[in-house]
Amino acid sequence: MASDHVDVLIIGAGLSGIGAACHLRRDCPDKTYAVLEARDAIGGTWDLFRYPGIRSDSDMFTLGYSFKPWTAPKAIADGTTIREYVRETAREYDVPRHIRFRHRVLRAEWDSDTARWTVHAQRTDTAEIVVLTCSFLFACAGYYRYDEGYTPPLPGVEAYAGRLVHPQHWPDDLDHTGKRVVVIGSGATAVTVVPAMAQRAAHVTMLQRSPTYVLALPARDPLADALRRWLPAKAAYPVVRWKNVLLSTVNFQLSRRAPGLVKRVLRRAARGRLPVGYDVDRHFSPRYDPWDQRLCVAPDGDLFTAVRDGTASVVTDTIDTFTATGVRLASGAQLPADIVVTATGLNLLALGGLTLRVDGVDVDLPNTVAYKGMMLSGVPNFALTLGYTNASWTLKADLVAGYVCRLLRHLDRTGQQVVTPLPPPDAERVPLIDLRSGYVLRAVDTLPKQGATTPWRLHQNYARDVLLMRHGRLTDEGVRFSRAGEMPVPDRTRPPVASERR
Repeated sequence: MASDHVDVLIIGAGLSGIGAACHLRRDCPDKTYAVLEARDAIGGTWDLFRYPGIRSDSDMFTLGYSFKPWTAPKAIADGTTIREYVRETAREYDVPRHIRFRHRVLRAEWDSDTARWTVHAQRTDTAEIVVLTCSFLFACAGYYRYDEGYTPPLPGVEAYAGRLVHPQHWPDDLDHTGKRVVVIGSGATAVTVVPAMAQRAAHVTMLQRSPTYVLALPARDPLADALRRWLPAKAAYPVVRWKNVLLSTVNFQLSRRAPGLVKRVLRRAARGRLPVGYDVDRHFSPRYDPWDQRLCVAPDGDLFTAVRDGTASVVTDTIDTFTATGVRLASGAQLPADIVVTATGLNLLALGGLTLRVDGVDVDLPNTVAYKGMMLSGVPNFALTLGYTNASWTLKADLVAGYVCRLLRHLDRTGQQVVTPLPPPDAERVPLIDLRSGYVLRAVDTLPKQGATTPWRLHQNYARDVLLMRHGRLTDEGVRFSRAGEMPVPDRTRPPVASERR
Protein backbone atom coordinates (compact mmCIF):
# COMPACT_ATOMS: atom_id res chain seq x y z
CA MET A 1 0.00 0.00 0.00
CA ALA A 2 3.03 2.30 -0.15
CA SER A 3 2.34 3.36 -3.73
CA ASP A 4 -0.47 5.77 -4.61
CA HIS A 5 -0.81 4.21 -8.05
CA VAL A 6 -2.36 0.82 -8.70
CA ASP A 7 -3.42 -1.03 -11.81
CA VAL A 8 -6.98 -1.48 -10.54
CA LEU A 9 -8.77 0.56 -7.90
CA ILE A 10 -11.90 -1.05 -6.44
CA ILE A 11 -14.53 1.06 -4.69
CA GLY A 12 -16.31 -0.81 -1.91
CA ALA A 13 -15.43 -3.75 0.36
CA GLY A 14 -18.82 -5.41 0.37
CA LEU A 15 -19.91 -8.60 -1.34
CA SER A 16 -19.10 -7.25 -4.82
CA GLY A 17 -15.83 -5.50 -3.96
CA ILE A 18 -14.36 -8.48 -2.12
CA GLY A 19 -15.41 -10.72 -5.00
CA ALA A 20 -13.73 -8.39 -7.50
CA ALA A 21 -10.51 -8.41 -5.49
CA CYS A 22 -10.54 -12.22 -5.32
CA HIS A 23 -11.07 -12.49 -9.08
CA LEU A 24 -8.07 -10.22 -9.64
CA ARG A 25 -5.96 -12.38 -7.36
CA ARG A 26 -7.09 -15.53 -9.16
CA ASP A 27 -7.11 -14.36 -12.79
CA CYS A 28 -4.68 -11.40 -12.90
CA PRO A 29 -2.15 -12.06 -10.13
CA ASP A 30 0.35 -9.68 -11.73
CA LYS A 31 -1.99 -6.68 -11.31
CA THR A 32 -1.65 -4.36 -8.35
CA TYR A 33 -4.88 -3.23 -6.73
CA ALA A 34 -6.36 -1.42 -3.77
CA VAL A 35 -9.85 -1.29 -2.28
CA LEU A 36 -11.32 1.93 -0.91
CA GLU A 37 -14.06 1.45 1.69
CA ALA A 38 -15.95 4.35 3.28
CA ARG A 39 -16.82 2.40 6.40
CA ASP A 40 -14.47 0.70 8.85
CA ALA A 41 -15.34 -2.93 8.15
CA ILE A 42 -15.64 -5.54 5.43
CA GLY A 43 -19.14 -6.65 4.48
CA GLY A 44 -21.02 -3.73 3.00
CA THR A 45 -24.76 -4.38 3.28
CA TRP A 46 -24.15 -7.38 5.51
CA ASP A 47 -22.18 -5.31 7.99
CA LEU A 48 -24.42 -2.22 7.87
CA PHE A 49 -27.84 -3.80 8.43
CA ARG A 50 -28.38 -5.19 11.94
CA TYR A 51 -32.18 -5.28 12.29
CA PRO A 52 -33.88 -8.38 13.77
CA GLY A 53 -33.89 -11.35 11.42
CA ILE A 54 -31.57 -9.75 8.82
CA ARG A 55 -30.99 -12.40 6.18
CA SER A 56 -30.62 -12.96 2.46
CA ASP A 57 -33.69 -12.96 0.24
CA SER A 58 -31.80 -15.11 -2.28
CA ASP A 59 -30.42 -18.58 -1.69
CA MET A 60 -26.77 -18.64 -0.75
CA PHE A 61 -25.85 -21.14 -3.45
CA THR A 62 -26.38 -18.29 -5.93
CA LEU A 63 -25.63 -15.35 -3.62
CA GLY A 64 -22.33 -17.00 -2.71
CA TYR A 65 -19.23 -16.66 -4.87
CA SER A 66 -18.76 -19.06 -7.77
CA PHE A 67 -15.26 -19.94 -6.50
CA LYS A 68 -16.13 -20.28 -2.79
CA PRO A 69 -18.64 -23.05 -1.97
CA TRP A 70 -21.36 -22.18 0.52
CA THR A 71 -21.12 -24.85 3.24
CA ALA A 72 -23.38 -23.51 6.01
CA PRO A 73 -26.56 -25.52 6.63
CA LYS A 74 -29.15 -22.89 5.68
CA ALA A 75 -29.66 -21.83 2.08
CA ILE A 76 -31.56 -18.72 3.23
CA ALA A 77 -28.90 -17.47 5.61
CA ASP A 78 -28.76 -14.88 8.39
CA GLY A 79 -26.74 -11.69 8.02
CA THR A 80 -24.08 -12.64 10.56
CA THR A 81 -23.27 -15.88 8.73
CA ILE A 82 -23.14 -14.09 5.38
CA ARG A 83 -20.86 -11.38 6.78
CA GLU A 84 -18.45 -14.00 8.10
CA TYR A 85 -18.52 -15.82 4.74
CA VAL A 86 -17.47 -12.59 2.97
CA ARG A 87 -14.72 -11.92 5.50
CA GLU A 88 -13.46 -15.49 5.39
CA THR A 89 -13.26 -15.27 1.60
CA ALA A 90 -11.33 -12.02 1.87
CA ARG A 91 -8.83 -13.58 4.27
CA GLU A 92 -8.32 -16.63 2.05
CA TYR A 93 -7.28 -14.35 -0.84
CA ASP A 94 -5.24 -11.93 1.31
CA VAL A 95 -7.57 -9.04 0.46
CA PRO A 96 -7.68 -7.19 3.84
CA ARG A 97 -4.14 -5.81 3.49
CA HIS A 98 -5.19 -4.13 0.25
CA ILE A 99 -8.16 -2.32 1.80
CA ARG A 100 -8.03 1.31 2.88
CA PHE A 101 -10.88 1.74 5.33
CA ARG A 102 -12.61 5.06 6.06
CA HIS A 103 -11.91 6.33 2.54
CA ARG A 104 -15.01 7.78 0.89
CA VAL A 105 -14.48 8.31 -2.85
CA LEU A 106 -15.64 11.74 -4.01
CA ARG A 107 -14.64 12.07 -7.66
CA ALA A 108 -12.52 10.52 -10.37
CA GLU A 109 -10.97 12.26 -13.40
CA TRP A 110 -9.79 10.46 -16.51
CA ASP A 111 -6.90 11.75 -18.59
CA SER A 112 -6.61 10.25 -22.08
CA ASP A 113 -3.02 11.40 -22.57
CA THR A 114 -1.76 9.30 -19.66
CA ALA A 115 -4.57 6.71 -19.74
CA ARG A 116 -5.06 7.10 -16.00
CA TRP A 117 -7.74 7.92 -13.50
CA THR A 118 -6.99 10.37 -10.70
CA VAL A 119 -9.25 9.51 -7.78
CA HIS A 120 -10.01 11.86 -4.89
CA ALA A 121 -11.16 10.33 -1.62
CA GLN A 122 -11.82 11.79 1.81
CA ARG A 123 -10.94 10.03 5.05
CA THR A 124 -14.07 9.78 7.15
CA ASP A 125 -12.08 9.85 10.39
CA THR A 126 -9.77 12.85 9.72
CA ALA A 127 -11.44 14.62 6.73
CA GLU A 128 -8.06 14.42 4.95
CA ILE A 129 -8.22 14.34 1.15
CA VAL A 130 -6.31 11.43 -0.37
CA VAL A 131 -5.39 11.29 -4.06
CA LEU A 132 -4.62 8.06 -5.90
CA THR A 133 -4.18 7.13 -9.54
CA CYS A 134 -5.12 3.93 -11.30
CA SER A 135 -5.27 2.47 -14.78
CA PHE A 136 -8.70 0.89 -14.30
CA LEU A 137 -11.49 1.99 -11.97
CA PHE A 138 -13.97 -0.62 -10.71
CA ALA A 139 -17.04 0.65 -8.80
CA CYS A 140 -18.49 -2.01 -6.48
CA ALA A 141 -20.40 0.30 -4.16
CA GLY A 142 -23.92 -0.98 -4.79
CA TYR A 143 -26.69 1.41 -5.67
CA TYR A 144 -28.20 2.82 -2.49
CA ARG A 145 -27.26 5.37 0.14
CA TYR A 146 -25.66 3.88 3.21
CA ASP A 147 -26.16 6.94 5.38
CA GLU A 148 -29.88 7.44 4.84
CA GLY A 149 -32.86 5.17 4.27
CA TYR A 150 -36.11 6.32 2.69
CA THR A 151 -38.91 7.53 4.94
CA PRO A 152 -42.00 9.08 3.33
CA PRO A 153 -43.88 11.93 5.00
CA LEU A 154 -45.62 10.57 8.10
CA PRO A 155 -48.60 12.76 9.09
CA GLY A 156 -48.61 13.72 12.74
CA VAL A 157 -45.44 11.80 13.56
CA GLU A 158 -44.28 14.60 15.85
CA ALA A 159 -47.11 13.67 18.24
CA TYR A 160 -45.93 10.08 18.61
CA ALA A 161 -44.42 9.38 22.04
CA GLY A 162 -43.06 5.90 21.31
CA ARG A 163 -39.86 4.71 19.62
CA LEU A 164 -39.55 5.33 15.87
CA VAL A 165 -36.78 3.45 14.02
CA HIS A 166 -35.68 2.79 10.46
CA PRO A 167 -34.21 -0.68 9.78
CA GLN A 168 -31.16 0.82 8.07
CA HIS A 169 -30.16 2.44 11.37
CA TRP A 170 -31.24 -0.07 13.99
CA PRO A 171 -30.34 1.08 17.52
CA ASP A 172 -28.28 -1.32 19.63
CA ASP A 173 -30.29 -0.54 22.76
CA LEU A 174 -33.75 -1.31 21.34
CA ASP A 175 -35.47 -4.11 23.27
CA HIS A 176 -38.82 -5.09 21.81
CA THR A 177 -39.60 -7.85 24.31
CA GLY A 178 -43.25 -7.64 25.31
CA LYS A 179 -43.81 -4.50 23.23
CA ARG A 180 -46.53 -3.70 20.71
CA VAL A 181 -44.84 -3.13 17.35
CA VAL A 182 -46.12 -1.66 14.09
CA VAL A 183 -43.95 -2.26 11.02
CA ILE A 184 -44.82 0.11 8.16
CA GLY A 185 -44.06 -1.48 4.80
CA SER A 186 -44.58 -4.65 2.82
CA GLY A 187 -41.24 -5.25 1.09
CA ALA A 188 -38.41 -7.64 1.82
CA THR A 189 -37.35 -5.84 5.01
CA ALA A 190 -40.84 -5.84 6.50
CA VAL A 191 -41.34 -9.50 5.55
CA THR A 192 -38.09 -10.25 7.42
CA VAL A 193 -38.59 -8.03 10.48
CA VAL A 194 -42.17 -8.99 11.30
CA PRO A 195 -41.71 -12.72 12.04
CA ALA A 196 -38.36 -12.08 13.74
CA MET A 197 -39.78 -9.48 16.14
CA ALA A 198 -42.96 -11.52 16.67
CA GLN A 199 -40.93 -14.14 18.53
CA ARG A 200 -40.50 -11.80 21.52
CA ALA A 201 -42.92 -8.90 21.05
CA ALA A 202 -46.41 -8.77 22.55
CA HIS A 203 -47.71 -8.43 19.00
CA VAL A 204 -46.41 -7.19 15.64
CA THR A 205 -48.60 -5.56 13.00
CA MET A 206 -47.41 -5.21 9.43
CA LEU A 207 -49.13 -2.08 8.12
CA GLN A 208 -49.08 -1.98 4.35
CA ARG A 209 -50.58 0.42 1.86
CA SER A 210 -50.73 -2.40 -0.70
CA PRO A 211 -49.68 -6.06 -0.59
CA THR A 212 -46.57 -7.78 -1.95
CA TYR A 213 -46.12 -11.28 -3.35
CA VAL A 214 -44.61 -13.49 -0.65
CA LEU A 215 -43.12 -16.85 -1.60
CA ALA A 216 -42.40 -19.48 1.04
CA LEU A 217 -39.18 -21.43 0.40
CA PRO A 218 -37.33 -24.01 2.52
CA ALA A 219 -34.61 -22.46 4.66
CA ARG A 220 -32.45 -25.49 3.81
CA ASP A 221 -31.96 -26.84 0.31
CA PRO A 222 -32.96 -30.54 0.17
CA LEU A 223 -30.75 -31.27 -2.84
CA ALA A 224 -27.74 -29.64 -1.18
CA ASP A 225 -28.29 -31.66 2.00
CA ALA A 226 -28.47 -34.86 -0.05
CA LEU A 227 -25.42 -34.17 -2.24
CA ARG A 228 -23.27 -33.16 0.73
CA ARG A 229 -23.54 -36.73 2.06
CA TRP A 230 -21.85 -38.13 -1.05
CA LEU A 231 -19.87 -35.36 -2.74
CA PRO A 232 -17.19 -32.88 -1.67
CA ALA A 233 -18.35 -29.28 -1.37
CA LYS A 234 -16.62 -28.19 -4.59
CA ALA A 235 -18.52 -30.83 -6.56
CA ALA A 236 -21.94 -30.38 -4.92
CA TYR A 237 -21.92 -26.57 -4.95
CA PRO A 238 -22.13 -25.94 -8.74
CA VAL A 239 -24.88 -28.55 -9.13
CA VAL A 240 -27.09 -26.84 -6.55
CA ARG A 241 -26.12 -23.43 -7.87
CA TRP A 242 -27.25 -24.25 -11.41
CA LYS A 243 -30.40 -25.96 -10.17
CA ASN A 244 -31.39 -22.78 -8.33
CA VAL A 245 -30.42 -20.58 -11.29
CA LEU A 246 -32.67 -22.60 -13.58
CA LEU A 247 -35.58 -22.58 -11.12
CA SER A 248 -35.40 -18.81 -10.66
CA THR A 249 -35.12 -18.30 -14.42
CA VAL A 250 -38.19 -20.44 -15.05
CA ASN A 251 -40.06 -18.55 -12.33
CA PHE A 252 -39.19 -15.20 -13.88
CA GLN A 253 -39.90 -16.21 -17.47
CA LEU A 254 -43.21 -17.82 -16.52
CA SER A 255 -44.15 -14.67 -14.61
CA ARG A 256 -43.49 -12.58 -17.70
CA ARG A 257 -45.26 -14.92 -20.14
CA ALA A 258 -48.14 -16.19 -17.99
CA PRO A 259 -48.58 -13.74 -15.08
CA GLY A 260 -52.14 -14.89 -14.42
CA LEU A 261 -50.99 -18.46 -13.84
CA VAL A 262 -48.20 -17.41 -11.47
CA LYS A 263 -50.62 -15.15 -9.58
CA ARG A 264 -52.94 -18.08 -9.00
CA VAL A 265 -50.11 -20.35 -7.87
CA LEU A 266 -48.80 -17.77 -5.38
CA ARG A 267 -52.30 -17.05 -4.08
CA ARG A 268 -53.03 -20.75 -3.60
CA ALA A 269 -49.73 -21.27 -1.80
CA ALA A 270 -50.39 -18.32 0.55
CA ARG A 271 -53.94 -19.46 1.27
CA GLY A 272 -52.67 -22.92 2.22
CA ARG A 273 -50.42 -21.43 4.92
CA LEU A 274 -52.94 -18.97 6.39
CA PRO A 275 -55.96 -19.52 8.68
CA VAL A 276 -59.19 -20.75 7.10
CA GLY A 277 -61.22 -17.81 5.85
CA TYR A 278 -58.29 -15.39 5.86
CA ASP A 279 -58.70 -12.50 3.38
CA VAL A 280 -55.85 -13.50 1.08
CA ASP A 281 -56.97 -11.21 -1.74
CA ARG A 282 -56.79 -8.11 0.43
CA HIS A 283 -53.51 -8.79 2.19
CA PHE A 284 -51.43 -11.01 -0.14
CA SER A 285 -52.69 -10.39 -3.70
CA PRO A 286 -50.97 -7.32 -5.25
CA ARG A 287 -52.46 -5.29 -8.07
CA TYR A 288 -49.28 -5.64 -10.15
CA ASP A 289 -47.95 -8.74 -11.91
CA PRO A 290 -45.28 -10.99 -10.35
CA TRP A 291 -41.76 -9.65 -10.89
CA ASP A 292 -42.91 -6.12 -11.70
CA GLN A 293 -41.38 -5.87 -8.25
CA ARG A 294 -39.14 -8.45 -6.60
CA LEU A 295 -40.87 -11.37 -4.92
CA CYS A 296 -40.37 -11.48 -1.16
CA VAL A 297 -39.09 -14.75 0.29
CA ALA A 298 -40.31 -16.16 3.60
CA PRO A 299 -37.97 -19.00 4.68
CA ASP A 300 -40.09 -21.94 5.80
CA GLY A 301 -43.07 -19.59 5.47
CA ASP A 302 -42.18 -17.81 8.73
CA LEU A 303 -44.37 -14.77 8.02
CA PHE A 304 -47.40 -16.94 7.34
CA THR A 305 -46.67 -18.95 10.49
CA ALA A 306 -46.57 -15.80 12.64
CA VAL A 307 -49.91 -14.66 11.20
CA ARG A 308 -51.46 -18.10 11.68
CA ASP A 309 -50.21 -18.29 15.28
CA GLY A 310 -51.57 -14.85 16.09
CA THR A 311 -48.21 -13.30 17.07
CA ALA A 312 -48.38 -11.07 13.99
CA SER A 313 -51.10 -9.61 11.80
CA VAL A 314 -51.29 -7.82 8.47
CA VAL A 315 -53.34 -4.65 8.03
CA THR A 316 -53.85 -3.17 4.57
CA ASP A 317 -54.78 0.49 4.96
CA THR A 318 -53.32 3.99 4.83
CA ILE A 319 -52.21 6.23 7.68
CA ASP A 320 -54.51 9.07 8.67
CA THR A 321 -52.22 10.36 11.40
CA PHE A 322 -49.89 9.33 14.18
CA THR A 323 -51.12 9.76 17.72
CA ALA A 324 -49.21 9.79 21.00
CA THR A 325 -49.81 6.06 21.42
CA GLY A 326 -49.72 4.72 17.88
CA VAL A 327 -51.28 5.12 14.45
CA ARG A 328 -54.81 6.05 13.38
CA LEU A 329 -55.75 4.66 9.99
CA ALA A 330 -57.89 6.11 7.22
CA SER A 331 -60.54 3.53 8.08
CA GLY A 332 -60.71 4.93 11.59
CA ALA A 333 -59.03 1.92 13.20
CA GLN A 334 -56.34 2.50 15.83
CA LEU A 335 -53.05 0.61 15.99
CA PRO A 336 -51.42 0.98 19.42
CA ALA A 337 -47.63 0.89 19.20
CA ASP A 338 -44.76 1.12 21.63
CA ILE A 339 -42.39 0.86 18.66
CA VAL A 340 -42.94 1.87 15.03
CA VAL A 341 -40.53 0.50 12.42
CA THR A 342 -40.47 2.40 9.13
CA ALA A 343 -39.53 -0.40 6.71
CA THR A 344 -40.29 1.98 3.88
CA GLY A 345 -37.36 1.42 1.57
CA LEU A 346 -34.03 2.67 0.34
CA ASN A 347 -32.66 5.74 -1.38
CA LEU A 348 -30.72 4.91 -4.52
CA LEU A 349 -27.34 6.53 -5.02
CA ALA A 350 -25.62 5.71 -8.29
CA LEU A 351 -21.90 4.82 -7.98
CA GLY A 352 -22.01 5.51 -4.27
CA GLY A 353 -22.12 9.24 -4.96
CA LEU A 354 -18.94 9.21 -7.07
CA THR A 355 -18.76 11.87 -9.79
CA LEU A 356 -16.80 11.22 -12.99
CA ARG A 357 -14.95 13.52 -15.41
CA VAL A 358 -13.43 12.46 -18.71
CA ASP A 359 -10.81 14.81 -20.17
CA GLY A 360 -12.20 17.75 -18.22
CA VAL A 361 -15.87 17.12 -19.05
CA ASP A 362 -18.32 15.96 -16.39
CA VAL A 363 -20.01 12.64 -17.12
CA ASP A 364 -23.81 13.02 -17.09
CA LEU A 365 -24.87 9.57 -15.87
CA PRO A 366 -28.48 9.69 -17.12
CA ASN A 367 -27.16 10.34 -20.65
CA THR A 368 -24.81 7.37 -20.66
CA VAL A 369 -25.79 3.92 -21.90
CA ALA A 370 -24.73 0.75 -20.13
CA TYR A 371 -22.59 -1.66 -22.16
CA LYS A 372 -23.18 -5.30 -21.18
CA GLY A 373 -24.70 -3.95 -17.98
CA MET A 374 -21.26 -3.14 -16.56
CA MET A 375 -19.59 -0.23 -18.41
CA LEU A 376 -20.76 3.23 -19.47
CA SER A 377 -20.64 4.72 -22.94
CA GLY A 378 -17.88 7.29 -23.31
CA VAL A 379 -16.22 6.39 -20.00
CA PRO A 380 -12.83 4.63 -20.54
CA ASN A 381 -11.37 1.92 -18.32
CA PHE A 382 -14.32 1.92 -15.95
CA ALA A 383 -16.72 -0.79 -14.82
CA LEU A 384 -19.47 -0.99 -12.27
CA THR A 385 -21.23 -3.90 -10.62
CA LEU A 386 -25.00 -3.94 -10.91
CA GLY A 387 -26.57 -7.22 -9.88
CA TYR A 388 -29.66 -8.90 -11.25
CA THR A 389 -33.09 -7.68 -10.24
CA ASN A 390 -34.65 -11.12 -10.79
CA ALA A 391 -31.92 -13.29 -9.26
CA SER A 392 -29.00 -13.15 -6.85
CA TRP A 393 -26.79 -10.08 -6.97
CA THR A 394 -23.59 -12.11 -6.91
CA LEU A 395 -24.40 -14.09 -10.05
CA LYS A 396 -23.91 -10.90 -12.08
CA ALA A 397 -21.13 -9.58 -9.84
CA ASP A 398 -19.07 -12.72 -10.54
CA LEU A 399 -19.60 -12.35 -14.28
CA VAL A 400 -18.64 -8.67 -14.24
CA ALA A 401 -15.46 -9.29 -12.23
CA GLY A 402 -14.49 -12.13 -14.54
CA TYR A 403 -15.13 -9.96 -17.59
CA VAL A 404 -12.97 -7.14 -16.20
CA CYS A 405 -10.13 -9.64 -15.80
CA ARG A 406 -10.62 -10.76 -19.41
CA LEU A 407 -10.40 -7.13 -20.54
CA LEU A 408 -7.23 -6.52 -18.56
CA ARG A 409 -5.54 -9.59 -20.01
CA HIS A 410 -6.65 -8.57 -23.52
CA LEU A 411 -5.15 -5.09 -23.08
CA ASP A 412 -1.84 -6.61 -22.00
CA ARG A 413 -1.85 -9.17 -24.79
CA THR A 414 -2.56 -6.65 -27.57
CA GLY A 415 -0.45 -3.77 -26.26
CA GLN A 416 -3.53 -1.58 -25.86
CA GLN A 417 -4.14 0.52 -22.77
CA VAL A 418 -7.70 1.80 -23.04
CA VAL A 419 -11.14 0.24 -23.52
CA THR A 420 -14.02 2.63 -24.14
CA PRO A 421 -17.67 1.61 -24.60
CA LEU A 422 -19.53 3.39 -27.40
CA PRO A 423 -23.18 4.44 -27.48
CA PRO A 424 -25.61 2.40 -29.58
CA PRO A 425 -26.21 3.61 -33.14
CA ASP A 426 -29.95 4.07 -32.60
CA ALA A 427 -31.61 6.58 -30.30
CA GLU A 428 -33.83 4.22 -28.29
CA ARG A 429 -33.22 4.46 -24.54
CA VAL A 430 -35.04 2.75 -21.68
CA PRO A 431 -34.43 2.66 -17.90
CA LEU A 432 -31.51 0.51 -16.80
CA ILE A 433 -33.53 -1.11 -13.99
CA ASP A 434 -36.91 -2.36 -15.14
CA LEU A 435 -38.57 -2.87 -11.75
CA ARG A 436 -41.52 -0.72 -10.69
CA SER A 437 -40.55 -0.67 -7.02
CA GLY A 438 -40.80 2.71 -5.34
CA TYR A 439 -37.07 3.01 -4.65
CA VAL A 440 -36.36 2.48 -8.37
CA LEU A 441 -39.04 4.85 -9.65
CA ARG A 442 -37.87 7.62 -7.31
CA ALA A 443 -34.36 7.53 -8.81
CA VAL A 444 -34.84 6.30 -12.38
CA ASP A 445 -33.99 9.71 -13.88
CA THR A 446 -30.58 9.75 -12.18
CA LEU A 447 -29.37 6.39 -13.51
CA PRO A 448 -27.72 5.35 -16.79
CA LYS A 449 -29.94 3.97 -19.53
CA GLN A 450 -29.88 0.84 -21.67
CA GLY A 451 -30.39 0.46 -25.39
CA ALA A 452 -32.65 -1.67 -27.54
CA THR A 453 -30.26 -4.48 -28.52
CA THR A 454 -27.28 -6.47 -27.31
CA PRO A 455 -24.67 -5.46 -26.11
CA TRP A 456 -26.49 -2.44 -24.69
CA ARG A 457 -29.53 -4.37 -23.50
CA LEU A 458 -29.87 -6.19 -20.18
CA HIS A 459 -31.66 -9.51 -20.48
CA GLN A 460 -31.75 -10.49 -16.78
CA ASN A 461 -30.76 -13.99 -17.83
CA TYR A 462 -27.76 -15.59 -16.16
CA ALA A 463 -27.31 -18.47 -18.62
CA ARG A 464 -27.35 -16.03 -21.54
CA ASP A 465 -24.89 -13.74 -19.77
CA VAL A 466 -22.51 -16.64 -19.08
CA LEU A 467 -22.25 -17.19 -22.81
CA LEU A 468 -21.88 -13.46 -23.47
CA MET A 469 -19.43 -12.51 -20.72
CA ARG A 470 -17.35 -15.64 -20.19
CA HIS A 471 -17.21 -16.91 -23.75
CA GLY A 472 -18.33 -14.06 -26.04
CA ARG A 473 -16.06 -11.80 -28.08
CA LEU A 474 -14.35 -8.94 -26.32
CA THR A 475 -14.60 -6.76 -29.40
CA ASP A 476 -17.86 -5.78 -31.03
CA GLU A 477 -19.63 -2.69 -32.28
CA GLY A 478 -20.11 -1.43 -28.73
CA VAL A 479 -16.49 -1.00 -27.69
CA ARG A 480 -13.19 0.42 -28.91
CA PHE A 481 -9.65 -0.44 -27.78
CA SER A 482 -6.90 2.17 -28.08
CA ARG A 483 -3.64 3.45 -26.65
CA ALA A 484 -2.92 6.44 -24.46
CA GLY A 485 -3.50 9.70 -26.30
CA GLU A 486 -5.81 8.17 -28.94
CA MET A 487 -9.45 9.20 -29.13
CA PRO A 488 -11.86 6.25 -29.08
CA VAL A 489 -13.49 7.07 -32.43
CA PRO A 490 -15.99 4.36 -33.44
CA ASP A 491 -14.84 2.08 -36.21
CA ARG A 492 -17.69 -0.35 -36.87
CA THR A 493 -16.28 -1.76 -40.07
CA ARG A 494 -13.01 -3.33 -38.93
CA PRO A 495 -13.46 -7.07 -38.25
CA PRO A 496 -11.97 -8.41 -35.01
CA VAL A 497 -8.70 -10.26 -35.22
CA ALA A 498 -8.37 -13.73 -33.76
CA SER A 499 -6.70 -12.57 -30.53
CA GLU A 500 -9.67 -10.36 -29.77
CA ARG A 501 -11.94 -13.37 -29.49
CA ARG A 502 -10.16 -14.71 -26.45
